[in-house]
Amino acid sequence: MSELADTRPTPPLPRDYQGFNWSGFRTLYLREVKRFWKVGLQTLAAPVVTALLYMMVFVVAVQGARPPVHGTAFTTFVAPGLIMMSVLSNAFANSSSSILQAKMNGLMGDFLTPPLNSLELVLAFAAGAATRGVLVGAVTWAAVLPFAHLPLSNIFAVLFFAGGASVILATLGIMAGLWAEKFDHMAAVTNFVIMPMTFLSGTFYLVERLPEPFRTASHFNPFFYLIDGFRYGFIGHAEGSLAVGMAMTAGLAVCFTFVCLWMFETGYKIKT
Repeated sequence: MSELADTRPTPPLPRDYQGFNWSGFRTLYLREVKRFWKVGLQTLAAPVVTALLYMMVFVVAVQGARPPVHGTAFTTFVAPGLIMMSVLSNAFANSSSSILQAKMNGLMGDFLTPPLNSLELVLAFAAGAATRGVLVGAVTWAAVLPFAHLPLSNIFAVLFFAGGASVILATLGIMAGLWAEKFDHMAAVTNFVIMPMTFLSGTFYLVERLPEPFRTASHFNPFFYLIDGFRYGFIGHAEGSLAVGMAMTAGLAVCFTFVCLWMFETGYKIKT
């Protein structure tokens, strides 16, 4: 009897993976993508309509009254800012709403019980949110083309700042989702942090035309560098330093990722 017991296979350990769990990462990533894809009318079409409404209000209605900006037509100047606004808001909304809804519905265990470590969880949530941000940005780009001619001056700057902005807002959404305890908390972050920083970052105007101290304060707004660098990729002109913008983008992406890792490792507001 004892010999038979010795030949029985031992159950696997709770996490029996050597190295990175690619299968689990891919599953969670696809779950995040399919989650927003199933409601594409809300997650993809609605941001495009919003961007087109901004084009109508800020561009078409005042087109004759706005002079060119550094030799660039006002419509061409504004369009990249509208595209980046869509990228920022949707990347943040995807990760934050996914985690907050799971917390509110008592489903966080579905993410914590599988053999996924903190790094795999953070990367999967961030990649899913970044995918939505980039996809919405691409659709918005196509939607505004009939209203604004968008030359492509530097494709690397477009890809770098679009991807960096998606990762930054995706990880910020993870932090907000873990921190928030109800939807009111998330609405406060969106209304008092995300939207003000977006609108005060030079989306519809030149920061250099602001009076002091607002001009100097705008250069401490990370969203200013994201939008400015992204716009540079189209029109070939930047208000701020591209080197500072690239360093800030990379630094925030790395720092926010480590904060998300710490929050998952410690079970911040998800473990009792």
